[in-house]
Amino acid sequence: MPILSVRHLTVYRYRRPVSFGEHRIMFRPRDSYDQRLIEATLDIDPLPASVRWMFDVFGNCVAIASFDTRSDTLRFTCGITLDHTPEHAPVFPLAPHATHYPFGYGVEDMPDLSRSIERQWPDTHHVVDAWARSFIPADGRIPTQDLLADMTRGIRRNFTYLARSEKGVQDPVTTLRLKRGSCRDFAVLMMEGVRSLGMAARFVSGYLYNPRNDRDRHVGGGSTHAWVGVYLPGAGWIEFDPTNGIVGNRDLIRVAIARDPRQAVPLHGSYFGLASDDLGMRVDVAVTEKPALELAPAQ
Repeated sequence: MPILSVRHLTVYRYRRPVSFGEHRIMFRPRDSYDQRLIEATLDIDPLPASVRWMFDVFGNCVAIASFDTRSDTLRFTCGITLDHTPEHAPVFPLAPHATHYPFGYGVEDMPDLSRSIERQWPDTHHVVDAWARSFIPADGRIPTQDLLADMTRGIRRNFTYLARSEKGVQDPVTTLRLKRGSCRDFAVLMMEGVRSLGMAARFVSGYLYNPRNDRDRHVGGGSTHAWVGVYLPGAGWIEFDPTNGIVGNRDLIRVAIARDPRQAVPLHGSYFGLASDDLGMRVDVAVTEKPALELAPAQ
């Protein structure tokens, strides 16, 4: 159970001092059985007039900062320490009826899962449908975990990762055509593919830990990261990172979950000025392992 430290820095720069609207901040990880939050700090410069905290509709922890000063720089620095419990090569305890695809959800779950099964992106020519079904054998039956693992690793193997600075998400049909995209593009592609098969999926954003002794192990670090959660009867929400071919929560630090990626933007706000005043932004995320905590000798 490694103790991980996260430093998340976002800096906006402007040609001249501007005033700011509200900023919505989702940097604080979700506290859970597999990641225990030990400490979280948030520093904002210039100092905001107020910061209020809330839980959004998905239970994500959100800070809302309001400002009454002008500045040519706006800086957000978040420090996090957490105890992360990774799952290595997990075997999910699926309900007997869900061990193989296709399967169905219980009537008691459907009211809550239905919006997570709905497709969010147009697929007029059923391109995403055909891609998702390419992972299913001719007889139409496959172990559920194999299906999802094959899709996860298929994206990792056959697509090229590209860090995109543009806002928003590439539509999944375009991602399939280009065979490249960012972590959020791959997450949306897999999410829509899983939904096309009748499974509930949601978008997850957070941080990626790359062990010190294996710097080439993952891509998508150095900034915020995105992956997918799929609801499986008996196992609950299980995570899949198609950018890195990860099945389970290994090396993934969960911050926000949402039905749509636009609901899980890590930082969103506005400024009052000219478009030409915007000199861009810089994001830097560092995730490191802290030395094991020393225990006091027993008395």
